[in-house]
Amino acid sequence: MFPHTARRMLALIACACLLGHTSAQAQNDNKIARLVVPFPAGGTADILPRVVADKLRDLYPGGVVVENRTGAGGNIGADVVYRAEPDGKTLLASPPAPIAINQHLYRKLGFDPARWVPVTVLATVPNVLVVNPKLPVHNVAEFIAYVKANPGKVSFASQGNGTTSHLTASLFMQLTGTTMTHVPYKGTAPALVDLIGGQVDVFFDNISSSLQFERTGKVRILAVADEQRSKALPNVPTFAEQKMPDMNAVTWFAVVAPPGTPASIVDATQKAMAGALALPDVKQKFAEQGAEPRGWDSARTGQFIQAETVKWNKVIQSAKVTLE
Repeated sequence: MFPHTARRMLALIACACLLGHTSAQAQNDNKIARLVVPFPAGGTADILPRVVADKLRDLYPGGVVVENRTGAGGNIGADVVYRAEPDGKTLLASPPAPIAINQHLYRKLGFDPARWVPVTVLATVPNVLVVNPKLPVHNVAEFIAYVKANPGKVSFASQGNGTTSHLTASLFMQLTGTTMTHVPYKGTAPALVDLIGGQVDVFFDNISSSLQFERTGKVRILAVADEQRSKALPNVPTFAEQKMPDMNAVTWFAVVAPPGTPASIVDATQKAMAGALALPDVKQKFAEQGAEPRGWDSARTGQFIQAETVKWNKVIQSAKVTLE
């Protein structure tokens, strides 16, 4: 009996090792990998994954394609990845919406965000308080006083209902006890056009989009919603420096895998992406977007996403924001 049992155990161990070896090698075949971005081409959410994808040849010998699958606040692209084979060849590269926010906004989703397998956070980008330069305010205290003196008359733009810009503005109003009028747009570009033109007064934007307009004087940035000042705007203070320590709102860009993706694949992917993020040319391209490279491991990424999920759920519930 013992020799038979021993042979059986050895066979099981060999099988387990073979499976682990197979899953670890799954990324090293010539199948083209996909990084699915659930938002349009050209924005920060699209640019950052493309920069990293160009550096992943060792992980994906067959190449990497960045595929834009847009619609429904990121839900369409997310659904594609969620139902993909968990072989590390189809990943979601996305800002918070379909990972940590949409489950609190939409009555029904075709996927369960709690089952995403976290891979890494590519970068964080601070949101900033941007105003039309004609507005007679130059810091947060002056802005709060101005809004309180004109309740409901100050308008704020957003990239759309339920977007990070909308929720960041909601957080600001909750913290300050102010009221502003929401003007939702279909994306960042039209919101900035109307902010510059004076059709709206304020926009809580991520720094990447507004930076070029601040440098040319077309908009004024009053504060950075992060724990530290942005390297791209070292002279602009944080909200915390202006007596609003709880006004912390960053846009982040994470990579997650379909449910059931093996840990060996997740680990290999995270290490390859972290290595890419450490390259000088990648750092430079991220800096041009006002983005801070991260490359966190799966465990830290999962903890971060969970904290963000809880945080924005509280804001959404308080603001009573819902979408169909």
